[in-house]
Amino acid sequence: MRPADSPTVRGLFFSFEGIDGSGKSTQARMLAVALEAAGERVVAVREPGGTTLGEKVRAVLLDPTSEIVPRAELLLFAAARAQLVDTVITPSLLSGNHVIADRYVDSTTAYQGAGRGLGTGEALDGIQVFATDRRMPDRTYLISLPIAIAARRLSLRAVDRMEQPDDDFRERVSDAYDRLSTENLDRVVVLDGLAPARDLHQVILDDALTSLAVSRRRDQSS
Repeated sequence: MRPADSPTVRGLFFSFEGIDGSGKSTQARMLAVALEAAGERVVAVREPGGTTLGEKVRAVLLDPTSEIVPRAELLLFAAARAQLVDTVITPSLLSGNHVIADRYVDSTTAYQGAGRGLGTGEALDGIQVFATDRRMPDRTYLISLPIAIAARRLSLRAVDRMEQPDDDFRERVSDAYDRLSTENLDRVVVLDGLAPARDLHQVILDDALTSLAVSRRRDQSS
């Protein structure tokens, strides 16, 4: 999948990815604050969630007492995403707002595809395309962190259902993210999750501002 081709889309779509405990949510929030401070219009969303329906699905998916088989889990994520894309992400981009998403389709490929063992075949791809209406991020920031460090961070707080799996699960997810990064070099930026949060934020902000400048120059020349 690739960013939707439409000359009317003026906002840029940024997503953040990484294994649980990587610090991606912190970085997503920091980028949103920094871009707003720079005078940009920003809409921040999270997955699952971001809509009334999505938040209800999120409560079910993250509830440690929920018993959900992998295929049902995949479809619940897809349903929440479809609602988010159609009612928040696409309208925001068309209105000239930049969207910052804490997780998006790459999480499904990594967690449900690799982690839950559903694979990366036509069935999964078809669900992804249908749920997103082919709306893909312009830039994805993948926070890379050793699973042992991530597990240590998670041990310091209460975890939800998606954060409960063992290190073998996390290893499969991490490997899937590595593959995604090599297959999408023009979109995915891999960042060192061991770096100080402020240093990491500066790298992300610089890249985001560069992406915005390039996009505006392209719009002006078209």
